[in-house]
Amino acid sequence: MRYVIFLILFLLNIIHAAKSHLDPAWSQGSIKNRSSRDVSCKDGLEYGHDNICCLNCPAGTYVKKACLNALEKGMCEPCEFDTYTEHGNGLWKCLSCTKCRIDQETAEKCTSTQNTKCQCKQGSFCLPDQACEVCKKCSRCEDDEETVKGCTPISNTVCRKRSTGSSISVPFIIGPLIAMLVCIGGIIYWTKSKPCNRAVTSRSPREMVKICMGDSEEVREERQNAQNSKIDDSSQLQPFLEQNYTERESSRRLVPLNGEESLKKTFDFFEEMDVHYHNRFFRFIGLSDNAIKSTEPLIPEDRVYELLKIWMEKEGLKADFNSLIEALIYLDQRLSAENIVTKAISNGYFKYEDE
Repeated sequence: MRYVIFLILFLLNIIHAAKSHLDPAWSQGSIKNRSSRDVSCKDGLEYGHDNICCLNCPAGTYVKKACLNALEKGMCEPCEFDTYTEHGNGLWKCLSCTKCRIDQETAEKCTSTQNTKCQCKQGSFCLPDQACEVCKKCSRCEDDEETVKGCTPISNTVCRKRSTGSSISVPFIIGPLIAMLVCIGGIIYWTKSKPCNRAVTSRSPREMVKICMGDSEEVREERQNAQNSKIDDSSQLQPFLEQNYTERESSRRLVPLNGEESLKKTFDFFEEMDVHYHNRFFRFIGLSDNAIKSTEPLIPEDRVYELLKIWMEKEGLKADFNSLIEALIYLDQRLSAENIVTKAISNGYFKYEDE
């Protein structure tokens, strides 16, 4: 029994030695075969083909035929129309250019080295840190808010509450004080000046101006200029309705079906107006240059809407849809005026007074 165990151990040693002798050769052959199959090429500079590394084709081209020797450039072919490659590559064909969606517009056209760049159309946006599956409509500020930053293709409108309190109370304090000083100065000037022998009334649109006819020409002119300086500069531009009162009386007037709410709902229709007439139109209906310039950063549609809100707040109860339409007609924008009237009637906001 002892001899049997000894014989078994001896045979196991022989087998182990034989395996140790054969494994290195097998291992070397395996590594050699694997290295012949797998080629490690420099990323971004080379590409693998038939166990060798070829140099990349430059941007704007693709591999037409691979290289025959390592570290050489094969045959590169320029990308065809509507295809591109932005970087050096080992591609066998160029990539197809992206087509902008229906809610987008092309910011930069596709070239052989750059894909198409799309952006949301005017009046819509998509945040850059979010997946832009669909463009969102830009927000509009509420009545009690003001626009801090207009909407862009990559950001929404930024609004903030209108300032109240002390900033509003200052004009109410200073205004009456200035008016009082003007009145006191006028009374002192009137008591010290020579009484008028006779007076003529000037046909000013907002107030009656008396001119002393008994004074010398120089005194009359100075007094007239002083009185005219108290008149609001906007009275120099007569509203169209005051200049053409007879024509207004004979025209068909439109009346709102829901008061001020009807007027406000028509503001979107004034996007119809030619942008080249915006400043003239808003000056004509009585808005100041400062108010007009304050909305310049906005897109045209939001700018028109915002300025019409300012006009409505300024006019108060005198705000009239007919005034806006007749202003457009006066500025030779009759087609826009007719389209706006048609929309206002068809949407049930206004109707003709005689119907």
